[in-house]
Amino acid sequence: MVARQKKTRKLRGHVSAGHGRVGKHRKHPGGRGNAGGLLHRRANFDKYHPGYFGKCGMRHFHLTRNKYFCPTINVDKLWTLVSEQTRTHYAKETEKAPVIDVVRAGYYKVLGKGLLPKQAVIVKAKFFSRTAEKKIKGVGGSCVLVA
Repeated sequence: MVARQKKTRKLRGHVSAGHGRVGKHRKHPGGRGNAGGLLHRRANFDKYHPGYFGKCGMRHFHLTRNKYFCPTINVDKLWTLVSEQTRTHYAKETEKAPVIDVVRAGYYKVLGKGLLPKQAVIVKAKFFSRTAEKKIKGVGGSCVLVA
């Protein structure tokens, strides 16, 4: 803000500048920041921030996220991993089934949301949910586990 627009310009000549003579304008009367969360600001912390103080759960030293990395894909999106041309080709040629390798596409686990077209397919993945396996086998396909 420009100096000429500041409140201090209007308050020139007024001794305490709008902060009162009795309870003077001091630096940080209640402490800086969140100071006093367990003392004079306890009511606020208890009401608006319950559980702010203390510990919860166990500590996990040297947490590495890669062991929990498991991107998922649903059954209804399986056919998007291969071209439309492939799907129409194997729709006519029923004695062979296309292989969809979901790991190569960047997914590890196949989940069972949605519907599959009535067309056999071989799906390779690291993990399958129970419903996904049921649906894939229901259309005459098979689930292959890959390490």
